[in-house]
Amino acid sequence: MHQFLPFAWFQGKCVPFEEARVSIATHALHYGTAAFGGMRAIPDPSNKSSILLFRADRHAKRLSQSARFLLKDLDEEAILTSITKFIKANSPTKPIYLRPFIYTSDLGIAPRLHDIETDFFIYGLELGDYLSPEGVSCRFSSWVRQEDRSLPLRGKISGAYITSSLAKTEAVKSGFDEALLMNSKGKVSEASGMNLFMVRDSKLITPGVDQDILEGITRASVIHLAKEMNIEVIERPVDKTELFISDELFLTGTAAKITPIRQVESTILNTNRPIMNKLKLKLIEITEGRDKKYENWITRINIAD
Repeated sequence: MHQFLPFAWFQGKCVPFEEARVSIATHALHYGTAAFGGMRAIPDPSNKSSILLFRADRHAKRLSQSARFLLKDLDEEAILTSITKFIKANSPTKPIYLRPFIYTSDLGIAPRLHDIETDFFIYGLELGDYLSPEGVSCRFSSWVRQEDRSLPLRGKISGAYITSSLAKTEAVKSGFDEALLMNSKGKVSEASGMNLFMVRDSKLITPGVDQDILEGITRASVIHLAKEMNIEVIERPVDKTELFISDELFLTGTAAKITPIRQVESTILNTNRPIMNKLKLKLIEITEGRDKKYENWITRINIAD
């Protein structure tokens, strides 16, 4: 059972979560004409009157860019201002996940993006580990990741997640935790809602942005940190068989954070993950506001004001 935060940001103000409702005729509900973000926030371990958001500016920028695919201007500062008001209204005491969402709110039936009303809301829920920190089992999905020429994959467009939903359910129903999607070129793309990293011969390898991936913010953070640690990072096409013989394999995402893959299909993978563990510990240190070098990756919201 989800523990939703008591207030949502809806139609320009904070309202009780139960009052944030849309019509069954809402355009986005029928056509997937919406875009969303996902952000994590935690109470500051050293100051309980402060809430820490990880890379809020990057999340706001990506959502603003996603909105442009819907022909809507959504200002980054307006997003951050709304999130701040939302956080202060809820004053969370546990780690949370928040979902800012822009959508076509018109009640018309024509599939279009021009001459149509849009709206913006935010809601949140308490969230600990989305995936098991001990590791997940994965299978290759029979569904193929969409191509950028058919969907704007640089944005988090809600309609695109039907493929993720199909792949995730297929994986779970067949006894696995998560799905790995190939792209139309037969290369590994990503998981149902996470980016993929592989370690081979002490090199960190991940599918490049030309492999129909979502440009994940946690992914970009991991790449940056690895380079700072003098770990060689290679962005390139990844073949299916490489995963079975990888030294380390893990997923990254806002909800998943850094999660190891312990099994691919019937192959059990190595549990010695020195590079992943090093990156994971550094990311935790940063998100908890304990690394002054990366203070600019953290947005602090004082809920005592």
